[in-house]
Amino acid sequence: MITRSNLAEQLREYQIRSKHDWASVSFFTSTSNSSPSRVDVAIFVIWELIILALIVFAAVSLYMRQMRLAMFLLCTALLLLVCMKVTKQVRMARKKKRRMLLPLSM
Repeated sequence: MITRSNLAEQLREYQIRSKHDWASVSFFTSTSNSSPSRVDVAIFVIWELIILALIVFAAVSLYMRQMRLAMFLLCTALLLLVCMKVTKQVRMARKKKRRMLLPLSM
């Protein structure tokens, strides 16, 4: 007999199987049950490139013995990393809340 709970379980399993994991987004953030959109992936790839550039510039400034500049660049990279993580959590919470408002179609 087909029940609502069986359908919900099958839908949940299907969503987990069909989930697309994006390496760059899942590298810095915790895994979740929803797949990120292309816009989210593009934004986070750009953020990661900026963070990588800041870390490289910090290493170069350490090589040139500019300690203050290196510390400033490292702190900025760390701040961007934290902002990226918070932004990701806020977007996922918003998507999860919006999804919970939709009725489960049978």
